[in-house]
Amino acid sequence: MERLDRDFFTLDVLEVARRLPGMEIVLRQGAEFKRYMITETEAYNGSEDKACHASRGKTSRNEIMFHAGGYLYLYFIYGMYWMLNIVTGAEGDPQAVLIRGAGEISGPGRVTRCLGIDRTFNREDIVTSERIWIETNGYSPELITGPRVGIDYAGEPWVSMPWRFMIKK
Repeated sequence: MERLDRDFFTLDVLEVARRLPGMEIVLRQGAEFKRYMITETEAYNGSEDKACHASRGKTSRNEIMFHAGGYLYLYFIYGMYWMLNIVTGAEGDPQAVLIRGAGEISGPGRVTRCLGIDRTFNREDIVTSERIWIETNGYSPELITGPRVGIDYAGEPWVSMPWRFMIKK
């Protein structure tokens, strides 16, 4: 296993979202390490993407998206779920990959709940963090793509972009 470095996360969001399935989220809890294979991702491609939180500019909530790739961006929805996103791309170009599935867990809210990821992980640098990071083992599964979920507010063409990447079963 090899921990991913900053160079990987500064790649374009579509490249990172396509390559993350099959890699593992590693969580350190005391002396124990838990690993979860990423099974599904969605890409949010900067200021022009009307489904991206950065499409209306920089705010205190999304400011971390404007950093160079490798940081976590967490936000709270429906008063109950944290959404785990990994910032990608170059500094100043706000992009992020939403983690929609990990291990046997499907759904971004369930992923964070089951993995114990909450607001304390927001802005965490996963390149240097001692409690969460991503590793690759060289596994490149066959993927299927589809439109992103729950973004009807963005309108076309954003609703139909095939920027959801899932391991083919």
